Amino acid sequence: MPPLLTRYFARRIALAALLFEALLCVPLVMTSLFQTLPAAAVRGGLLWPALLGTLPTAMFLALPLAVSVAVALEFSRMASEGMIAVLYSMRLSVWAICKPAAIVALGGVAAGYALSCYFAPSYVGQMHDVIHVIRNSLNHRMLEPAHFYTFDKGARTIFFRRWKTADVAAGMFIHQHSAEKDEEQIINADEAEFRRNETGVVIALNHGSIQTLPAGATSMRNANFEQYAIPVDMQGAGGLPKRDWRGVFELPLGEFLGARPNPNWDQRGYAEWMSEAAKRFLIPLLAFSHTLFAIGLVLSVAAATGRGAAATVSTILVLPLLHIAFLVGSESLVRENPALIWAVAGAIAFEIVVAVILILRLNAEFPAVAEAAAPAGAPG
Repeated sequence: MPPLLTRYFARRIALAALLFEALLCVPLVMTSLFQTLPAAAVRGGLLWPALLGTLPTAMFLALPLAVSVAVALEFSRMASEGMIAVLYSMRLSVWAICKPAAIVALGGVAAGYALSCYFAPSYVGQMHDVIHVIRNSLNHRMLEPAHFYTFDKGARTIFFRRWKTADVAAGMFIHQHSAEKDEEQIINADEAEFRRNETGVVIALNHGSIQTLPAGATSMRNANFEQYAIPVDMQGAGGLPKRDWRGVFELPLGEFLGARPNPNWDQRGYAEWMSEAAKRFLIPLLAFSHTLFAIGLVLSVAAATGRGAAATVSTILVLPLLHIAFLVGSESLVRENPALIWAVAGAIAFEIVVAVILILRLNAEFPAVAEAAAPAGAPG
């Protein structure tokens, strides 16, 4: 195919793939976030880290489908407009016609590996940090009035009547136990301001009292204060609080390859590692295998002269079903039985073989060009 046509078709397919990627990812990610995050989390500024932690993973999982659907629609358009017949008339083989789509598909494979092996592991932990904050009420703007909240493994309980501003609460009650001093405290304050610093939150209490009961004592000590500050291990200005665990899906490529568990010692960890490996290393290849299959399927159904356009559009529905089957196999089936990763890899190879067979059946064989003139004196 001439370079100008190659660039033209490749640009059309690439732009369509980017459009389909956005149409697939944006609604899916936003719907998932608003189902997972409460309204208070959005108010607490957790939407952006949750979005950043979810989007790269959704992008590399949806990228093969976006590329293959863009290719299928482009080839369907070319067939319906008779462009395939024109390209054949230029003595181009079907492999030459497939070249722009193959270039975009290989670019999709490269982008998929960049997302799955670098960007997704680097950012997916932020979503789990957000979930950690939500489950443990570590963002003070998520706290609801007239509820009891426990922190530090039950050592501190906080209650307040209402919010005056986004960071100032009225009617604060705190019950806490100090393991160092071995004493309990009950603190009441008219007003409490949550002040974030780099490491956490400081609750600045105004106009209140402290009742202290040392261990073994029979009476409480009372003291009034104008201002009193209590540090709390909550979300500070320096970032989200860190979890005390790290998932295999957060490991960069080098650490991930070195963290393969022994199946005899940790079967569950081995299954999770194999499932993550299937998603990282096999799903990006689907951008190429789905593309070849889409080309073979569309061109097999559509006539080169443009007939059968309606049938080619219906064949595109096969691609989402096929892609979902691969995702389910990589995520769920491999997690249940790690040996099935080879079945997923074999299915990808089988898809490529079937696509190549379909395309080979369509490849045109042009007759050799006849001699320009017959020898003199030859019989007519």
